[in-house]
Amino acid sequence: MVFSNNDEGLINKKLPKELLLRIFSFLDIVTLCRCAQISKAWNILALDGSNWQRIDLFNFQTDVEGRVVENISKRCGGFLRKLSLRGCIGVGDSSLKTFAQNCRNIEHLNLNGCTKITDSTCYSLSRFCSKLKHLDLTSCVSITNSSLKGISEGCRHLEYLNLSWCDQITKDGVEALVRGCRGLRALLLRGCTQLEDEALKHIQNYCHELVSLNLQSCSRVTDDGVVQLCRGCPRLQALCLSGCGSLTDASLTALALNCPRLQILEAARCSHLTDAGFTLLARHPSAVPGSASAPLSTPPCCPEPLSSWGCCDSASYRIPHQPPCGERPTPYPPRNPSVAKIYTLGPARPREGVDERRTRGRPQCPLPRDCDSKGACSDAPAHWVTVGAGDVSWVLVNSY
Repeated sequence: MVFSNNDEGLINKKLPKELLLRIFSFLDIVTLCRCAQISKAWNILALDGSNWQRIDLFNFQTDVEGRVVENISKRCGGFLRKLSLRGCIGVGDSSLKTFAQNCRNIEHLNLNGCTKITDSTCYSLSRFCSKLKHLDLTSCVSITNSSLKGISEGCRHLEYLNLSWCDQITKDGVEALVRGCRGLRALLLRGCTQLEDEALKHIQNYCHELVSLNLQSCSRVTDDGVVQLCRGCPRLQALCLSGCGSLTDASLTALALNCPRLQILEAARCSHLTDAGFTLLARHPSAVPGSASAPLSTPPCCPEPLSSWGCCDSASYRIPHQPPCGERPTPYPPRNPSVAKIYTLGPARPREGVDERRTRGRPQCPLPRDCDSKGACSDAPAHWVTVGAGDVSWVLVNSY
């Protein structure tokens, strides 16, 4: 491709600017920046705000500072819909305030690991970014209840919120949040160690559309909180209770009775759960007669990482719904067909009816051995247990 001095290369003559702009819209950040250096005409087109609707700066996290975010916000303006600053520890409140003022149509914002930000950033988002639907504040340890109050007042369309390891959050913050953001579908509260049963009561009262909830290491949560949660959140499909060591079979009973759409349950380090509780959960009818809610279809038959919400990346897999060795299981009526995948990775004994041959096809941990489960998914003896027929339900138990 050859360009003349007057910037009227052949491609610029043959293709209208609108078509070139459309082509540029499919390029990634690095390629766009390279195209911007080709010519003056391409510089204008490549840096047009419409090409910068989705930006992920994770690969440049060590180089990204506040001024970079400010420049991006000024260039993109109202075009920007999705921005990921995951791991960009150099970004602080001042630059994000400028960002919020310039990019008021932002819908998806990832601030995972931006440890410099404080409540001030959430105030700015609340004031200027009313269209925000997805917000990740993982490990933003300076975030307090005041942030949640601000978010609830200005970001009422929020559907996904990740507050993992924001350990200053308490039940008062959760109450303020759910009062304003009643459309929440996913709420991740891993490592919010100050949360108690009352926080789950507030979620029950206001978040009836909730589909996914993560309570890993919320050790103050008891059966009372889980029972209340289940009664108000019948749409739950994914629930992580790992590290909630006080839970008993009463929680599993509540899930069986109130959450017919449940597909994924994580219960590592819940040593008080027994075979009886899991059996009840697996066998319970999936819907009350006359109910409008039908069980969901079985998820794809393959080990699918659920690390985007799961409590332990190395252990968060959908278990294949066919027997690993190809055998057809003995029918076990009745059961809950919508509970397609149930498993616990906590200490447990091999259960009645375990077929040792079925351990050969179990999913293997693709991550390093220093993961949260301490290698439990690959080191400990695993057992497959048949609890259903047809689109088979399974329980995968690691015995230590």
